[in-house]
Amino acid sequence: MARADCPDCGGTGYKTVESRAAGGAAVREAVLCACTQDGREESLFERARIPRHYRHCDFQSFETDLQHQDSRAEAWNASLAKAKVLVESFAREYPGGRDRGLLLMGPCGVGKTHLAVAALAELVKRGHDGIFYDYRELLKTIQSSYNPVSQTSEMDVLDPVVKMEVLLLDDLGAAKPSAWALDTVGYILNSRYNENRVTLLTTNYADRDPGAPVRMPSGQMLARVEDSLADRVGQRIRSRLYEMCRTIEIEASDYRREIRHAGPYRA
Repeated sequence: MARADCPDCGGTGYKTVESRAAGGAAVREAVLCACTQDGREESLFERARIPRHYRHCDFQSFETDLQHQDSRAEAWNASLAKAKVLVESFAREYPGGRDRGLLLMGPCGVGKTHLAVAALAELVKRGHDGIFYDYRELLKTIQSSYNPVSQTSEMDVLDPVVKMEVLLLDDLGAAKPSAWALDTVGYILNSRYNENRVTLLTTNYADRDPGAPVRMPSGQMLARVEDSLADRVGQRIRSRLYEMCRTIEIEASDYRREIRHAGPYRA
């Protein structure tokens, strides 16, 4: 859809350009205005439920050469660069690639959501159907979905999540686990696995044994890890994810904490 205030086309969606015919004569013709492409992307992102906060996220804006006053800066940047290459390759090769899903794992603020959204955005712009859901938001939506007036139920919410060509489930394990939550997430992931559908996931929880010491990006040593990913989603679901997704671990400092005043920040 054309922008009503576009100075080039005046809201018509077409602008007149001049070119040269074979004999050298000037020819004027109407072509699609660039603002229609902007509107198309906005419409695609709305349909895919990509939050506005993340719509700037693409592979070009993902930084892999951050400056840190820390001896681990080189290793952190190498981890970011490797993650970018893997996710970008997945998006470029889809649907013919080897991986049928990705699990981006790492601390808060290292860019997991940025990369996952970049992949989803690229796929929907190429014509594939995809949808974004925050893990906690999805569970709350399902819980509150039954409406006795319209006779809607949780299956009305679950159906598009299960059947969508590409699902991005952000912040897996963020909500405290309950039997209902584990059953629901298990149903979604198993259904998508059985139908060979692609799932992209991000999580802040690692595959570490609870109680094991761990060094945070700040350098602080914690006596124990509160939860592992298996603690948050259950061992059965974690096992299924090994089959569904390629795990990409990102080790870096919290970009949002260190560069919070430098414009759009990493998700």
